[in-house]
Amino acid sequence: MELIISLISGAIGGNAAGGILKNLNLGVLGNSIAGIIGGGLGGQILSMLGAGGVAGAAAGGGMDIGTIVSQVAAGGVGGGALLAVVGIIKNMMAK
Repeated sequence: MELIISLISGAIGGNAAGGILKNLNLGVLGNSIAGIIGGGLGGQILSMLGAGGVAGAAAGGGMDIGTIVSQVAAGGVGGGALLAVVGIIKNMMAK
């Protein structure tokens, strides 16, 4: 469940970053793909650090609001960050 939350919030974060950073915009599909990949990576990194769903499940709580919020934040930031990296590389290759 945590992975799905990260992927969806990554897509949203990627599209939000594409809307804010017009010069790095890859289009809706490109923003979504970069965001999904970045969101998945961000969520997995958060889980490996022990701050994601694994820590909440180990404590016996399963999915609580803190876990969901942290997955949304990690997915959104990861999606936006990967979109920025891909956009910068794309712009550098176009020159």
